[in-house]
Amino acid sequence: MPINHSLNSITTMTQEESKLRILLCEDDESLGMLLREYLQAKGYEADLCPDGEAGYKAFLKSAYDMCVLDVMMPKMDGFTLAQEIRQVNQEVPIIFLTAKNLKEDIFEGFKIGADDYITKPFSMEELVLRMEAILRRVHGKQQKNVAVYHIGKFTFDTKRQILSFEGRQTKLTTKESELLILLCSHANEVLQRELALKTIWIDDNYFNARSMDVYITKLRKHLKDDPDIEINNVHGKGYRLIAQLEEE
Repeated sequence: MPINHSLNSITTMTQEESKLRILLCEDDESLGMLLREYLQAKGYEADLCPDGEAGYKAFLKSAYDMCVLDVMMPKMDGFTLAQEIRQVNQEVPIIFLTAKNLKEDIFEGFKIGADDYITKPFSMEELVLRMEAILRRVHGKQQKNVAVYHIGKFTFDTKRQILSFEGRQTKLTTKESELLILLCSHANEVLQRELALKTIWIDDNYFNARSMDVYITKLRKHLKDDPDIEINNVHGKGYRLIAQLEEE
C-alpha cells in the first residue's frame, strides 16, 4: 500500500484498508511477538520474520510502508537485509533495532540508508513515535509540488523563492523558502518541529532547533504586513501557519 495517505491515517487507522504495513524482522521470538502485537494495537499491519532471509522473501512478495529490522539476526543480518532491500526499493523507510550503541554501527546503518536507529532496550511507545515521525516526513516529501502559494495578501513563488506583497518583492533564502513551503503544506494545521528539522536540517539537535526558531522569526517579519497571517508556536509540538491559502 502506498504511503501517500493523509497524515491522520498515520495515527488514526480505523479501517482495514487504511492500515500501513510494517515488515518487522526480529529473531528474539518474545520481543518480536510483543512488538507485533503492540503495532497491531496501534493500528498497523505487521508481518513478523525471525531472520533476514525470511524478511527478504517477505519483502519481495508484499508491499510495505516501513521496515523495522533487528541488526543481529541469523542467516542474514539486518545490515545485509537493508542493502538487499535498497537494491529493490530506494524509498521505503528503514529503522534498525540493535543491542549495540557503537558509533561505527550507527554510521554503518545510516550509510546503508537507514532512516533511524534505536538501541535496545527501548520503549515500544518510543518506537511508534519514531515511526510516525518518519512516515510524516516521507508523506511530506511525496506531496505534490506547488509552484505558487497565495498566502492571504502575499504571493509566494516557490521556484524563484520570491515573496510578493502589493508590488514589493522579497527574495527568500533557501531555508526560509523551504520552511515556508512546509508551513504552507500544513497550513492551519500543526507543523511538527521534528518533521521540519529532519526535512530541512536533517538532524533535530539543539543547535538546529535554535536555528529554525530564528528562521520562524524571519518569516514572521516577512509576513507582518498582512495582519490576518500568523505563525503561532504550538507548545511542545511545533508551529501553525494561520492564513487563507490557495495553491497554483
